[in-house]
Amino acid sequence: MSNATQLIHSIPTDPLTGSISVPIYQTSTFVQEAPGVNRGYDYARSNNPTRATLENLISGLEKGQVAAAFGSGLAAIDAVVKLLKSGDEILAVDDIYGGAFRLFTQVYEKFGIKVNYVDTTDVENVLNALTPNTKLIWLETPTNPTLKISDIRAIANLAKARSCWLCVDNTFATPALQQPLSLGADLVVHSATKYLGGHSDLIAGVVVAREKELGEKIKFIQNASGAILGPFDSWLVIRGIETLHLRIEKHCRNAQAVAEFLETHPAVDKIFYPGLPSHPNHLIAKQQSKGFGGIVSFTLKDDTAAAAVQFVTATHYFKLAESLGGIKSLLCHPANMTHKSIPGAIRRAAGVADSLVRLSVGLEDSDDLISDLDQAFEKLEKNTTANKNEELLTRVHA
Repeated sequence: MSNATQLIHSIPTDPLTGSISVPIYQTSTFVQEAPGVNRGYDYARSNNPTRATLENLISGLEKGQVAAAFGSGLAAIDAVVKLLKSGDEILAVDDIYGGAFRLFTQVYEKFGIKVNYVDTTDVENVLNALTPNTKLIWLETPTNPTLKISDIRAIANLAKARSCWLCVDNTFATPALQQPLSLGADLVVHSATKYLGGHSDLIAGVVVAREKELGEKIKFIQNASGAILGPFDSWLVIRGIETLHLRIEKHCRNAQAVAEFLETHPAVDKIFYPGLPSHPNHLIAKQQSKGFGGIVSFTLKDDTAAAAVQFVTATHYFKLAESLGGIKSLLCHPANMTHKSIPGAIRRAAGVADSLVRLSVGLEDSDDLISDLDQAFEKLEKNTTANKNEELLTRVHA
């Protein structure tokens, strides 16, 4: 049985009515037969049938034992960090999502949890950065937004040897392309807002654990902290997951076509897409993933924030917005948007240049998307030429 078929038929029909769509149990509490005697549900923060269906579904997709759904991707990340205590250290990928960086540095470092950032594409960097206090290795692969690829299996072996956990943010790849738990990771997190939901109409997060014991710790934190996903949003994620494999195939095809176009464009300096043979981590991406995803990033030869802002405000089909992974194409300027919370020097050192543009390639026709980018480049070139002419005239008259 293919993964797509297994996915579709792992979503249960309602045993009470036969409903082929998972019911939305929009309730805060459940009637008990006697104190402590119930049908598996007592209070909706602790458990909810709609949320439980989603958690079982994503746990199966990621080949894990236990999953917990949260009110946002950051709430999911927060739950993982709560496994740690003061004095513990996190070894994190340097090209990290800005929200995770903000959470690590501005919330948890003051509680005595130290975070060290390294380029995890080189396994030796990870080995050299590990300390006796390292309790968690944090990977994004592909990373956001420069799409670096780390060797999950090799780093999982290091984590096991040093008795620390490996958590992989699998938001960009999704379980349709990559299953980190099968490669040795202990935990997987998702911003389900993105590809799992797939329609830019919800905020959600998920944690999946490979082993039951660790998963139960996450479930305890979910209940104790209360950042749960509500039943309606749980249903929306379930509905999104039903078409995950179909959407991801189209995202990948479109992104490949866009990346190949950008690779030859004279205005582009660097192109970041693991599906290109020129990508430095192309081979490891090919080994551990079934595809290369729908995100493409690039920098401009005019390496300024001003040039990037001109470009991202000149497109038609690519809408300027935070987030990614929806059916409509989006673009953003990380230096001013998703990664603004990271100090400029740190951000640039990790490869997030001032002119970097991130594309979330949607499900439109790829030729239309390429034409849209092409006309934006033409506008950028005209503006650049006009600015140079104006500057020249100013100098002449001076």
